[in-house]
Amino acid sequence: MSVVQLLNEQLQAKWSFEAPMKVQEELIPLMLEGKDVVAQSPTGSGKTLAYTLPILNKVDGSKKQTQALIVAPSQELAMQIVNVIRDWTEGTNITVQQLIGGANSARQIEKLKKKPTIVVGTPGRLNELARAGKLKLKEVETIVLDECDQLLSREYRVVVKSFIDASAFGRQIVVVSATVTEEIELVAERLMFEPARIVIRPEDMPAGGKVVHSFVKVDERDKTDLLRRLSYQDGLQALAFVNNIDQVIMKENKLKFRDAKVVTLHSEMKKEERQKTLQAFRKGEAKILIATDIAARGLDIDGLTHVIHVDVPRTVEQYLHRSGRTGRAGADGEVIAFLSYHDEKDYKKLTRDLPKKPVQKIWHDGALIEGNSKTVSAPTPKKAPAKGKTFAKKR
Repeated sequence: MSVVQLLNEQLQAKWSFEAPMKVQEELIPLMLEGKDVVAQSPTGSGKTLAYTLPILNKVDGSKKQTQALIVAPSQELAMQIVNVIRDWTEGTNITVQQLIGGANSARQIEKLKKKPTIVVGTPGRLNELARAGKLKLKEVETIVLDECDQLLSREYRVVVKSFIDASAFGRQIVVVSATVTEEIELVAERLMFEPARIVIRPEDMPAGGKVVHSFVKVDERDKTDLLRRLSYQDGLQALAFVNNIDQVIMKENKLKFRDAKVVTLHSEMKKEERQKTLQAFRKGEAKILIATDIAARGLDIDGLTHVIHVDVPRTVEQYLHRSGRTGRAGADGEVIAFLSYHDEKDYKKLTRDLPKKPVQKIWHDGALIEGNSKTVSAPTPKKAPAKGKTFAKKR
């Protein structure tokens, strides 16, 4: 029997997929049984529906009380979760409210007075409203921590624990992420009651597209200019990661001065600015979206051809999280790392367990091609294009 048949008739009628994903097959029954769960499953494996459907099956929209809380580390992920819930609750009396930073808090408080069935939010805004007594958690029976490796890190741990402590006695707690470290396991165990564990491996996933891992050796000072050049490449839609907000803002200022086809995303932007950025990127008006890990958490962008590690990640988990954004839904993709001299040793450690050795590339004649300075004749240095002109590839 399919796990879909465990759901109510309304949810079964809206199910339009050929078959459930592996994480859905394992998580849905456990949640319906009321068990606490720690679920590890790769990026793009269907985690959102895996925990959303049991919640929708359980809550009662006729009751004017908040019955479920979903916590996400970024505004974008929270908004995506809300959109999924709205799609599945259309035509029902189940309501959902997003509580995120960067949005008007007075308006959010007004909507909370109507007692939404489900609340989805980021830790900072949820904490602010809970401490002010505007968000009532005492009747919340289910709490989901999406991207729990972030939410149970030391930065958010105390706040997240306060949400759990304030919720209903015997509440169900579900934590999900693409990576679950031993530390997160220990923290989760202290907050949960005999949690069941789910581990979905990449080989359990349906066959995806082919993903090539490559690297370019480039001086630190030249990384921004290489991004500019790539932003003019036909057919490229890339998510470029840097390690801190200062670097995002610095690159944004330099690249926009040069009219590069890039947009940026970081935690200090307002909600409207973030939505405008994502809309421009999804429409193809910009070729590269530059972001930090927190800002890009959970972003689901169709047709993403490349992930670019402008700054080399600090951990293997971080490398996998970032890289998992491309090569989804059967499409091919490429993961490119910009390596300055001091990055090379760390990069080798991060990629030593990949199925295939990363390919070295070099910028030559207006494009990235396989090879290095010894196998490919060095290109003649080019002047930057005048402002307003595109960087065209030679023919």
